[in-house]
Amino acid sequence: MTEAVALPPLAASSRTLPAATYDAILLAGFGGPEGQEDVIPYLRNVTRGRGIPDERLEEVAHHYRHFGGISPINDQNRDLKAALEAEIADRGLDLPVYWGNRFWAPYFADALKELHADGHRKVLVLVTTAFSSYSGCRAYREDLATALEETGLAGELELDKVRQYFDHPGFVNPNIDAVRAGLRTLAAQGDGAAPHVMFATHSIPTAAADVSGPREARPDGTEVPTGGADEWFAGGGWYVEQQRAVAALIMDAVADEFPTAEWSLVFQSRSGAPEVPWLEPDVNDAIEALPASVTGLVISPVGFVSDHMEVAWDLDNEALETCAERGLAAVRVPTVGIDPAFVAGLIDLVEERHVTPGGTPRDRVALTGLGPWQDVCPTDCCLGRAPKPTVASEG
Repeated sequence: MTEAVALPPLAASSRTLPAATYDAILLAGFGGPEGQEDVIPYLRNVTRGRGIPDERLEEVAHHYRHFGGISPINDQNRDLKAALEAEIADRGLDLPVYWGNRFWAPYFADALKELHADGHRKVLVLVTTAFSSYSGCRAYREDLATALEETGLAGELELDKVRQYFDHPGFVNPNIDAVRAGLRTLAAQGDGAAPHVMFATHSIPTAAADVSGPREARPDGTEVPTGGADEWFAGGGWYVEQQRAVAALIMDAVADEFPTAEWSLVFQSRSGAPEVPWLEPDVNDAIEALPASVTGLVISPVGFVSDHMEVAWDLDNEALETCAERGLAAVRVPTVGIDPAFVAGLIDLVEERHVTPGGTPRDRVALTGLGPWQDVCPTDCCLGRAPKPTVASEG
């Protein structure tokens, strides 16, 4: 297992907040339909403001209808909530866990009203995304700020968010274990002589990727230019930089047993107008482009924290079908889900921020030179098309 290393603050991680005493945790999820009748209303929520007709939504709906109209994501968050509650109880922390979603019940507004009614006023938010991007961080903070305004609780509830945890050992180590197990499965089948590992993450528009994360500095502290000519800046911003760093960590950790395994970062689940550039290569295109010398493939959905619909459909159906069509042995390894190390890591993140009076916060740890990541985001961090007020933001 890779050991945690405490690192000095870097430019992107200089915005830390002092530890405080919180009285509850909000688990912030994406949400998903829980029956056939929910599918189109849910997709309307996800695409609100884009003017997409129901006929086009139905083209996506068949992914959900294939599974009875039920996304696995809500049950997975119920399981994660229960696992977090058990870990909190084991540590003797007095922090009840609430759950709210961006796009389906229980909605953020409902969760905030419940928190307030139960007497809570200072809440620490755990978001079910590990990496920095508009959709993976800022959109959650915007929607939470909107929910505070809509419920009239903006002056009543204080919401802080734990940092992005892409390189926290609680996230990295279960992914190392999963990739190692996948490579061992290939080797046991006799298909691991020349294996390849594809780290799959959600594709996003390249314009959004390039402005992901804070704008003022690279990991080494040097300035990030405002144009696209610079190689690093034009290569996907912090979103891609973070995922490449984690993939490299994982492959370094398994190199003792699989020194010849090669790897690549691939993207999945793109949507939107075809003329808009999104991050590439698509996982299916990347599989088809693998050289004949590759004898086995491990697909790691490193960009996700649970095996929800886009993992179950885009990888377990489409990507594995592409592998079968070219006769390539393949293993799709699990996400971190409710792995005990991941659950413990999330509560470690809570204990970086939450202390009882007179207590000491947990040390911040990171496994790459990019972290520990920031607690509070600059106003220009992960900008969307029309930035809105956010929680856990400067300015």
